[in-house]
Amino acid sequence: MAGSQGRWLSGTLTVRSFLQPKAVAQAVFHPAWIPASVDPSVERLKRVRVIAGAVAAFGVYTFVQGKFDFTEVLENMLTAAAVLLFITPLTVGVMLFVWRRTGRIRQLRVPLFNSLKLLLLFIGMVVATVFLWQLSTSLGGIMLAVLGLAALWLTGFLAYGAVQLSGNFFGSAAVHRCLPPLLAMVTAWLMAIPDLVTGDLHGLSFTMGIVFILGAPVTVTAIAFLEMNRLRRRYGIRLGAHPATLPPLPTTPAYAPNAGFVPPPGQPYAPPGQPYAPPGQPYAPGNGNPYAPGNGAPYTQWPQNPYNRQNPYGP
Repeated sequence: MAGSQGRWLSGTLTVRSFLQPKAVAQAVFHPAWIPASVDPSVERLKRVRVIAGAVAAFGVYTFVQGKFDFTEVLENMLTAAAVLLFITPLTVGVMLFVWRRTGRIRQLRVPLFNSLKLLLLFIGMVVATVFLWQLSTSLGGIMLAVLGLAALWLTGFLAYGAVQLSGNFFGSAAVHRCLPPLLAMVTAWLMAIPDLVTGDLHGLSFTMGIVFILGAPVTVTAIAFLEMNRLRRRYGIRLGAHPATLPPLPTTPAYAPNAGFVPPPGQPYAPPGQPYAPPGQPYAPGNGNPYAPGNGAPYTQWPQNPYNRQNPYGP
C-alpha cells in the first residue's frame, strides 16, 4: 500500500517493534500521508473521550452486569465494524455530492482511495481478531495458548489503532478537514440509536441507561462542533466548501509559544550610548585601567595617603 506521497507507514518498523502493538498501530493507523492536526487541544479531547468510553463500557459489562460477557463484546466489535463499513462511504458520498457544485471530484480521488484502504484495513483486522478469539476458545488446549496470544496482540493493536483513528477518522482529514468530526458524529449516533429503539439498557436502570447510551454521541457531537467551529473561525474552513476552494493553512502552528520574553539583540540592559562592556574592555566604562575611577589614576594612588604616600602597605 502506498499513500499519496508514495509512503504509507509513518514510522520505521523493525522486528523488535512488532513486540509493541502501540508502535505498530501508530505507524499503520496514522499513515505518513495524513496531514498534521491544526488544533492539538481538540485531538487530546478526542483521545480522552475514546479512553473514557472504553473504561465506561468495561465497567458496565464487569461491575453492573456482574460478569464480563466476552461473547457480547466480540459481537459489538463486529457490529461497530459493519456500521463503519456502511456509514462512512455513505456520508462521504453525500458530501461529494455537495462539493461537486463548486469543484471537481476527480481532484479528491487519491486521498479518497487512501482513506478507503485505511478503513478496510481496520475492519479486516477487527474481523481477524474476533475470528481468532472464537477459534482459540473453541479449540482449547495448546491452541488456546498459541492463538490466544496472537488474538491478545491483535486486541492491543486495535485498541491503540482506535485511539489513533479517533483523530484522523481513517485519514478523512486528507480529503477535508471537517470530515473527521462529521463522520465521528454520524457514527456515534448510529451506534446509539439501536439501543434506544430496542430499549437495551445493558442492565442499568432507566435513567442510568439513558445517560450511558447518550453519553457517547452527545460528547462526540460537542467535540465535533467545537472542532468545526474553530476551523471556521480561525482558518475559514467550512464543511460545505470544496476542499480545493479552501484557504491554505498557516505554516506556523496556531499554538506557538510566546516569544515576548526573548531579549532583543545587543545589550538589552545598557543605557543609550554607553554600553556596560565595550569591545576590548569588558569590565571598564572606558579605555585605560579597568579598575580606575576613569581619570587614568589607579585606586592605590589616593589624593592623601595617611599611611605612606609611596607604599600604602609599607612600614
